[in-house]
Amino acid sequence: MRFLADRIRTRIMPAVLTALGITFLAAGFMSYTQSADIVPDPSAEVGDVPTPSPTALTFSPSPDATASPTPVPLITLPPLGSAAPTKPPASSGSRIATRVRIAALKIDLPVVKPPSGYPLCNVAMYYINPALGQPGQGKSVYLFAHARTGMFLPLLTASKVSNGKKMIGMIVEVWTADDQRFLYVITDVLRHQPFDHVFDKPFAATSETLWLQTSEGVGTQPKLMLKAEPLSQEAAPHADAHPKAKPLNCS
Repeated sequence: MRFLADRIRTRIMPAVLTALGITFLAAGFMSYTQSADIVPDPSAEVGDVPTPSPTALTFSPSPDATASPTPVPLITLPPLGSAAPTKPPASSGSRIATRVRIAALKIDLPVVKPPSGYPLCNVAMYYINPALGQPGQGKSVYLFAHARTGMFLPLLTASKVSNGKKMIGMIVEVWTADDQRFLYVITDVLRHQPFDHVFDKPFAATSETLWLQTSEGVGTQPKLMLKAEPLSQEAAPHADAHPKAKPLNCS
C-alpha cells in the first residue's frame, strides 16, 4: 500500500495537474501576465512598423493597443526658403493656370482665359501681357476675379480687418494645364491701389511672383491686390488640374 501511495503522489498527481493546467490555458482561464514593451528602432522612418525582438512577446494586449490612423493634411508645405519653382521644360507649351485655391478662405476657382470685354463670373482669369507669365516661368503671374460670392469676395472681406493682416502667410495653390501644382505664400496685402497703376509692381518684378487682384467697389474703383512668393512645384493628378469651369457672363 505504501508503494502505491508513493506512486500516486510522485507520478500520477503531477501528470493530472499538468494536464489540467494545459486545458485551462487553452480554454482561456489562464494567461501569461508578464509582457515586454516593443522598443522601435530609432533609425526607422516615421510610419515604419518596428520589428519586435524574439523575446518581446505580449500574449494579452490591451484593447487600446491599436493606434488610430493619422489624418493627412490637405496641404503639404516645404520649409520656408526652399527653392522656387523651376522653369518648365521647353516641350511644356500648355503651361497655363487652370485652378486657384486658398483653402484658408474657402476659395477654389477654375482659371480661364479672359474675354475681350467684361470679366466673367464664377471663375478667375489670368491676365495676358508679354511682361507677365504663367506659374514656373520666372515672371509675375496675374490672376483676377470679381469680389462676389463664390469668387474673390473673401479677399476683400479679410482685407477690411487689420488691413488684411490675417492673410499674410496663407498658402495659395495654383494648378496648370500640364498637371502641375504650384504653392505660393502671401507676403503682402495692398489695399486701395489706383486702377490705372495695378500693373506697375507686377511688370517691375524681376523674379516670379503671384498677384491676386479683385475690386473694392463697382467700376473703376481702387483695387485690392495680394502678392505671393513661390514655395514649390510638384506633379498633380490630372483631375485636380482640370476642374470643370462654368463661366457666366455677368456684365
